[in-house]
Amino acid sequence: MSKNNIETIVFDLGNVLIEWDPRHLYRKIFKDEDQITWFLENICTSEWNDQQDAGRTFEEGVRELVQKHPEWEEAITAWGTRWQETINGSIPGTVEILRTIRDSKKYRLYALTNWSAETFPWALDNFEFLHWFEGIVVSGLERTRKPFPDFFNILFTRYNVDPSKALFIDDNVKNIKGAGDVGLNTILFKNPDQLKQQLTQFGVHV
Repeated sequence: MSKNNIETIVFDLGNVLIEWDPRHLYRKIFKDEDQITWFLENICTSEWNDQQDAGRTFEEGVRELVQKHPEWEEAITAWGTRWQETINGSIPGTVEILRTIRDSKKYRLYALTNWSAETFPWALDNFEFLHWFEGIVVSGLERTRKPFPDFFNILFTRYNVDPSKALFIDDNVKNIKGAGDVGLNTILFKNPDQLKQQLTQFGVHV
């Protein structure tokens, strides 16, 4: 199949359209970057956060960690109570690409995101461009997540998406591999300029 037969474009959200990094929060709590790095690699790890993305509540996740690491209770609790401080706004260049694609009316637009069900309503209230998508599949609501095949299949079946005619954009290598394994065309996102260049290889001009 020609790469120019793309009918559907699927965006990841975090660090593609919305800048998310727990360091934004923990720079207000810890004194230096080394402390933050240690905390994120040993206490509030990405594997631990994955469970919130897959449907576990912040309350459950925080309680579990505080029981294991009571000396870090304040910093662990902040992950839930101050979660909004991990967000540093949108990524304007990618939002403009999304706007151009939407305005062209040539493609179906969807989002596929690993995001907690508890915090996603805040994102919907604060980022108008999330309402440009025909549909968004949120891991926390589905209780499964990227890179697992069943999560991608929810998108395919719910919205009648043909993966061979769809293009998936994500910043995470594991998610890109998972998408490729279920038949999606993919772009590993690095920055808006790189995305714009790679979109043209699929016949998408922005």
